Amino acid sequence: MNKIWIYAVLAVCLEISPVAQAKGETSRGELLYTTHCIACHNEQIHWRDKKIARDWAGLKTQVSHWQGVAGLAWGDSDVVEVARYLNSRHYHYPEPVQ
Repeated sequence: MNKIWIYAVLAVCLEISPVAQAKGETSRGELLYTTHCIACHNEQIHWRDKKIARDWAGLKTQVSHWQGVAGLAWGDSDVVEVARYLNSRHYHYPEPVQ
């Protein structure tokens, strides 16, 4: 039953459009983070002196690593969305132009 709930939440998260994000609603990255990561990561983990992520690439690497540890099987776009959310909220690293 727990896996069904996780899949349902993830399905809803994937349906959030960029238009909704532009209106100030919750982003997919924030939803994924608050659903799967916030239980172990409070605000202090992002502001501590010994943070591992020192740039955009490092932040994406850490998100990718920890989603794997949690067995979430996120795709690259999910990793990027969560990294963007964390970057906008805590880190403010420059993102490379695509």
